[in-house]
Amino acid sequence: MFDKGTGKPIVVVQPLQGRWEWTAPLLRELARHGRVITYSLCGELGSGRRGPAGIEDYLAQLREVMDAAGVREAAICGISFGGAVAARFAAEYPARVTRLVIVSAPGPGWHASATQAAYVAKPWLSLPAFALGAVTRVTPEILSALDTWRARLGFALRSGFAALRYPSMPHLMAGRVRLLEGLNLGEACGRITAPTLVVTGEPGLDRVVPVESTRRYAELIPNARYVMMKKTGHQGVLTQPARFAALVSEFVNADHS
Repeated sequence: MFDKGTGKPIVVVQPLQGRWEWTAPLLRELARHGRVITYSLCGELGSGRRGPAGIEDYLAQLREVMDAAGVREAAICGISFGGAVAARFAAEYPARVTRLVIVSAPGPGWHASATQAAYVAKPWLSLPAFALGAVTRVTPEILSALDTWRARLGFALRSGFAALRYPSMPHLMAGRVRLLEGLNLGEACGRITAPTLVVTGEPGLDRVVPVESTRRYAELIPNARYVMMKKTGHQGVLTQPARFAALVSEFVNADHS
């Protein structure tokens, strides 16, 4: 578990790959603004929970992490897959969520594309194609979000190192995609009472989750606010972590009364 910084607690729910170490650059930036708590998702090494898992397992894990950290209520920031978990948690446990931040998450009614469905059907056999496709998907975003070749190379090297040192488990990722397709997120959104911020990158740069899918949260959650981060896509929390951390900090610390 990652637990650093001081101030208002922000609990980060990790994206599809599951390991908190992948988002370390973002976590360090967020910890400049508050107490940041996060963890690896069910089934991942060090998570303390077996996988595959259902939505109730992910909700219970988030609740247990908060209890272990001695946090009764906190801002919850869910990234991609984690955004769906965070939304369901906010609907089920409103007293424990002070603010909700949903980032580039598959929204209500989302379904995997044909290419994504092929990966999910044979996750281990599809791993080489998935890795190659990931490079193709993220390259335009890196070119847009980072201004120099030195910064772009540094980002690519750090990402590659993280992927090798903290490898994702394809079968767990596939299970999370199947879980997303079966969630009734529309009904949950209507029950969310926490002030909510929905964040995406630009439509042409997010090649993982359509921006219009994530924007469904802003349409369905009462009084939700929507922000688009320019020059980024699905990886905006990592390509521009300081910018994203400042955005979250401003929202979490604002007066929403």
